[in-house]
Amino acid sequence: MSNTAGLTIFDGDLLRSIDLNLPEHQHRVTGAQLLEISESKVSQSLSGLSLPPHLKETAISQVSDGDHVTFRRTMFNKQQASEKLGVFFSTVADALKDTPIVVSILDGTMLKMFLEDEDDFAMLAENLFTDLDEEDKGKLCKSEIRKALVHMGVEMGVPPLSEFPILDDIIKKHDADSDEELGQAQFAELLQQVLQEIADVLHEKPITIVLNVEIFTGSRIRKILADEKTLKCLVEKTILEESNGKESQGWLRTLIIKNGKELGLPPLSSENEQVALLYETIISQLNNKENASTKEEFMDALKDILKKFEELLETTPVFSAINL
Repeated sequence: MSNTAGLTIFDGDLLRSIDLNLPEHQHRVTGAQLLEISESKVSQSLSGLSLPPHLKETAISQVSDGDHVTFRRTMFNKQQASEKLGVFFSTVADALKDTPIVVSILDGTMLKMFLEDEDDFAMLAENLFTDLDEEDKGKLCKSEIRKALVHMGVEMGVPPLSEFPILDDIIKKHDADSDEELGQAQFAELLQQVLQEIADVLHEKPITIVLNVEIFTGSRIRKILADEKTLKCLVEKTILEESNGKESQGWLRTLIIKNGKELGLPPLSSENEQVALLYETIISQLNNKENASTKEEFMDALKDILKKFEELLETTPVFSAINL
């Protein structure tokens, strides 16, 4: 587990140190009981989060050898149970290493920081007002407060309504659901009141939000670099697609951008400034690497550039939204 930019990342490391022994009073357990114990221990390591369904299914399939019905009915002694627990935890840990769970724990701290800094809050309120005032009337209905909260989102410490149903009560309490129109200063004042109450509620009872994002570190690229066969296939595919009498200039750039996912890289998007900057930084270093004239030179150039991606992602991981 690690913490980055206000986020908590569960990468499976804690699961590798979980106690594999059964509770003292239990000497034999069924497979069904063993799964309950496994899930409970994993949840404790994930700060109370439930194991995502796809990870749970993968672990159960691995520990039961694909026959979960028989496994649930089977009785295991302590030694057997310990071995099965080890398989369950290592399966989940390995999966989380490749695709960590990223969560944001909202406790009101971030909102209070915005509210305490008058300049930051004034700028935030002004930007929100401008974005929402699409007709440039200089007026907004109180009910637009809800949209302002959505615009802020988890990134600024505001939980979604689906995870924070009390938000409706807070909005109604401050009469922030009516059609009464407010100027910018009045709108900012109302927003401040609503945010203050949200912060107070979260301080009393923090909530954990699982973010729909992937985290990209250097680990994926290391696996690709070790997979000579995959790299050769990509190189040959690019040469075949891009040749047709053309110069080799730009092939490496094309390969990286078109096959980013296969290379363990985050998808390039102009909307994700962090990812765009990562690609810009690396591609600007291509220079004479673009002049590779043989397959072997092309392969060496690709490996070199991937190692640069690996180094940057290892020191500064990037997040990318998952497209459902």
